[in-house]
Amino acid sequence: MAVSNNDEKRKHPRVGFSTTIKILLDADGKKINLEGSSRDLSLKGIFVSTDNKFSCGTKCSIRVGLTGSIDKIELLMNGTVVRESENGMGIVFDSMDVDTYSHLKNIVRYNSIDD
Repeated sequence: MAVSNNDEKRKHPRVGFSTTIKILLDADGKKINLEGSSRDLSLKGIFVSTDNKFSCGTKCSIRVGLTGSIDKIELLMNGTVVRESENGMGIVFDSMDVDTYSHLKNIVRYNSIDD
């Protein structure tokens, strides 16, 4: 049974996007670095597949290195863990610079599947 778009709670479409993610978590005043891989991505957040999960409300910085171009492009976002599952955690973006937003918007647009 297909889920209609009316049932979707998200305001921003998600796209499948798999790449290595570096996360700097600020947990109880301690800086913790971890790596994972993204599963999906939207303009508002990302789901990171990782065995290292952190509780909801944990603040973090996310670095996404993009490959396939001549210049090294790195997206930098600040976020908050909003969901955890046995496969990883969902992070909502709290802030990012204009260049990161522009690249993120292009990633979502180019990876969207037209209905």
